[in-house]
Amino acid sequence: MADKTKPEIDFIEGPAPTELVSTDIEVGDGAEATPGARVTVHYVGVDFETGEEFDSSWNRGESIEFPLNGLVRGWQEGIPGMKVGGRRQLVCPPAWAYGPAGGGHRLSGRTLVFVIDLLGVA
Repeated sequence: MADKTKPEIDFIEGPAPTELVSTDIEVGDGAEATPGARVTVHYVGVDFETGEEFDSSWNRGESIEFPLNGLVRGWQEGIPGMKVGGRRQLVCPPAWAYGPAGGGHRLSGRTLVFVIDLLGVA
């Protein structure tokens, strides 16, 4: 995994999806993430509409570890099934991210695109 670099997220043409869209960029061969697992990941997040990056563990220079059940629905449902060493893109409509506009989060109402590298599962 040490040879991976921060992914570039290509602009996605067309209308934003209304359901979670999960695409494996690279399939891993390690342990598989299960619902509710504790995962260690590197990720980049961009706004679907603008392509503007809003968050990246790569920019902080370190991966992050957390329980899946504490995350947005798109991650809770989009990461299980991934194997360590894999890279997956998740396109999360508002219902799968931070909810509808006016929901109190700065990204409420936005469709978000994440590229996630699964580094570990506990």
